[in-house]
Amino acid sequence: MQDQTHYHIEGSYYEACNCDAICPCRRQNGVALGRATHETCDFVLSWLIKRGHLGSLDLSGRTVCMVGSYRDDEPGSPWSIILYIDETATERQYHALSKIFRGEVGGNMAFTANIGTVHAVKPALISLDHTMGAETIRIANITQVHVDRRIEFDGTVSCGIPGHDHPGHESVSSLSVHDGPFQWTYVERCGFSTDFAYFS
Repeated sequence: MQDQTHYHIEGSYYEACNCDAICPCRRQNGVALGRATHETCDFVLSWLIKRGHLGSLDLSGRTVCMVGSYRDDEPGSPWSIILYIDETATERQYHALSKIFRGEVGGNMAFTANIGTVHAVKPALISLDHTMGAETIRIANITQVHVDRRIEFDGTVSCGIPGHDHPGHESVSSLSVHDGPFQWTYVERCGFSTDFAYFS
């Protein structure tokens, strides 16, 4: 019987949210800062899986995005999200990625514990460019994100979603989302890019 709980995926990561750069959710030189800039955090997260598998199922080349929001003043600050999975994924890949990114097969994806409400999981036309300094996210005709400019910082910046052992680069980024409960546009807020490795 195939092991349907062991996975390993790795690749590149880019996110943006409505906080001011540098996002207070980051660690700067290993020091945790604090609450979201505007109390409510609206975010778009993206993963390009360069190599990966769940059991014997190859997941290389697939893309995943998550759009969501949380309020710091709500107990536990649970995330409300929509999960988008590469529409070119096979049915098996789609279900595997849905399980992994909702935290159903465990592993070191600590951020999945923050997910409170999943409004939808859906296939989508996802276009990602994770080229350093020129990152973009496009999800069909509903989401657009792009880097406006890099932030120079003397030291390390890291984010808990890809893991603090993966320091990266902060940017000023703009983002817009128009899908279901998420309807917003922000100009020149914050972004972060790095690599990731998740496994169980």
